[in-house]
Amino acid sequence: MSSTPAPRIRPRRLRETPALRRLVSETRLDPAELVLPIFVREGAVAPLPIASMPGVVQHTLESLPQAIEEAAAAGIGGVMLFGVPEVRDARGSGATDPDGILNLATRVAAGASAGRLVVQTDLCLDEFTDHGHCGVLDERGRVDNDATLERYTAMALAQARAGSELLGLSGMMDGQVAAVRDALDDAGHRDVALLAYSAKYASAFYGPFRDAVESTLEGDRRSYQLDPGNRREGLREAMIDIDEGADIVMVKPAGSYLDVLADVAAASEVPVWAYQVSGEYAMIEAAAAHGWIDRTRAVIESVRAIRRAGADVVLTYWAVELAEWIRKGDAA
Repeated sequence: MSSTPAPRIRPRRLRETPALRRLVSETRLDPAELVLPIFVREGAVAPLPIASMPGVVQHTLESLPQAIEEAAAAGIGGVMLFGVPEVRDARGSGATDPDGILNLATRVAAGASAGRLVVQTDLCLDEFTDHGHCGVLDERGRVDNDATLERYTAMALAQARAGSELLGLSGMMDGQVAAVRDALDDAGHRDVALLAYSAKYASAFYGPFRDAVESTLEGDRRSYQLDPGNRREGLREAMIDIDEGADIVMVKPAGSYLDVLADVAAASEVPVWAYQVSGEYAMIEAAAAHGWIDRTRAVIESVRAIRRAGADVVLTYWAVELAEWIRKGDAA
């Protein structure tokens, strides 16, 4: 007989059964906390698969309503729209054209949604410029912050008029939240909300997204996106955006920046979101396709980790599929 005293404190008691584990779970997933990014391609006659993002497509204006219907039926919180134009120029003129692909898609999505989910739009120039940068270039080829703000305010007005309820300011220009807020308020769009991509890092995990929007970028965006080694700077950017009037702040990417996400969530007085980006999606899909990981468990664990770190909402390409798992009880 062993003389070792039996432990009185047994944390394992609360892990004994599925029902107990579910009862004491600290971090739960809900479809309403998920947002689906959607790409809409000008001139496409059928949805086009994106090779580096298995299961994700560039939608047409005709296929978009069905995608919205599926998202609404799944109970997710919203969709974030990205436009892929046929023609681009140095100023990203298509971004402010009322009949440009993103603004047309917004009107289609708003009609299909009928208020069942939040229609959101990406407010950035990179999909629309022939150089692929998120702003206007000066005579030396650098992104001109203040000239870009003028383009952003014009984009904001175009997107608000098209029916976007929430504008995703993803360009990382200084002063972008204040400039857009003032422009919207002056034009009478006081109820249009702003999501600031506050801590958006110059990450290697954006590669598949650039395939999805057919990016023309040469070089990098390190002069305006955050250095991956900087933690305090992410929090500082979020606090600046909140002071300028952001209704929601974002950390992007999510998985590699959970420390920054936790910092922002602890300090923020507004909702904090996180974007599980294309590279995070592609890595899990690739590993699962090789049989190296359990796909379902990896997807659920990755999103739960983002929520655990403090995200109130997660943008993820698995939003609809994950919502269905949650509703069936498979994500407990």
